Amino acid sequence: MKDFVEELSWRGMIHDIMPGTQEQLQKELTAAYVGIDPTADSLHIGHLVSVMMLKHLQEAGHKPMALVGGATGMIGDPSGKSQERNLLDEEALRHNQECIKKQLAKFLDFESDAPNAAELVNNYDWMKEFSFLDFIRDVGKYITVNYMMAKDSVKKRLSSESKEGMSFTEFTYQLVQGYDFFHLNQTKNCKLQMGGSDQWGNIVTGTELIRKKSGGEAFALTCPLITKADGTKFGKTESGNVWLDPEKTSPYKFYQFWINQSDEDTKKYIKIFTLLSKEKIDALIEEHDKAPHERLLQKTLAEDITVRVHSREDLDMAIKASKILFGKSVTEELKAINENTLLSVFEGVPQVEISKENLKSTETVTDLLSTVTDGKVFASKGEAKRLIKGGGVSINKEKLNDPDQPVAFELLQGKYLLAQKGKKNYYLIKVV
Repeated sequence: MKDFVEELSWRGMIHDIMPGTQEQLQKELTAAYVGIDPTADSLHIGHLVSVMMLKHLQEAGHKPMALVGGATGMIGDPSGKSQERNLLDEEALRHNQECIKKQLAKFLDFESDAPNAAELVNNYDWMKEFSFLDFIRDVGKYITVNYMMAKDSVKKRLSSESKEGMSFTEFTYQLVQGYDFFHLNQTKNCKLQMGGSDQWGNIVTGTELIRKKSGGEAFALTCPLITKADGTKFGKTESGNVWLDPEKTSPYKFYQFWINQSDEDTKKYIKIFTLLSKEKIDALIEEHDKAPHERLLQKTLAEDITVRVHSREDLDMAIKASKILFGKSVTEELKAINENTLLSVFEGVPQVEISKENLKSTETVTDLLSTVTDGKVFASKGEAKRLIKGGGVSINKEKLNDPDQPVAFELLQGKYLLAQKGKKNYYLIKVV
């Protein structure tokens, strides 16, 4: 059985740890939980650090619990936030919970009858019947306002320049999260809460409540917030979050995100986001450094995590799609990718629609690329002819050499033609 704390330590995944945590984990099978914000129907890669903590916990023989914050999601955690979030209704939260569980099941074993099988809980289930009077009597009296005011997340919001300040709803967030830990400690014998370093204050509020209210044992462990070497936020792109849901972020874009990381960041990420051993990672880094341009580390990381989140088939599709833009791809590879991947690869390139009748009546490729596409590919027939004769034009990755060549191309996915002018100018022609 692995030593969980040692495993996280060499992977760079421990920021703060409460004294006695490692001893507790070495003593007996221990249940530990991570809270997950259910305000979207998909996890994004920012969640993956906590998910990997649960994965390593289960690999070490302990019981991982994922707490979907149905109740806390209705309030909004002030930690790291500059303003209050929108609140969700129960129906939306339940939908999001089911979607999140499906994604977690790719990492955690929920189905086995092993004593350390993963479990998903929702704090709305025990908070929904809790009256305000009961809460302030049974929970509020154990935690002082002085203690709550001393938390960094509270101090930052109160001292910020924001005119809105902090609502009472948000101020009580740490009490609600603290009660979650108490409830799981009492009902599930859960003794450890984990999360990002910005959650330390909320987590120790829970250990304090457990200690004062029941005299029980409770522990805390946080991981560092992931940052990039250039100081920008991890997990964000120009178009926003990198989601685990393939409808929100295609497997191709997901794969490209990891492939495009810097060497410095990848050496850190491969420890956090894969299960590869220390010996294997050290050997990979040594091999990578001999020929960094081959991007061995990036490829290993991207392949490992794309298969885990999506599938081997999606990975193969993403690699084929990458070759279309960045390698010496051939027509067969272009035909092999599906429509979603094709549109993902060529998102943002100029598109033009033409009718099937127009395509059938078009005699030459010059006509197709100038007149029929309304001049979107070539402004004139003369320009089209010159570039075709010079070998600078292709359709579906087949190089054209005769301006009078007939239009006889197999449509990609039954409806597209891909025109390329020069090395970097692509045009997607959709036949409708």
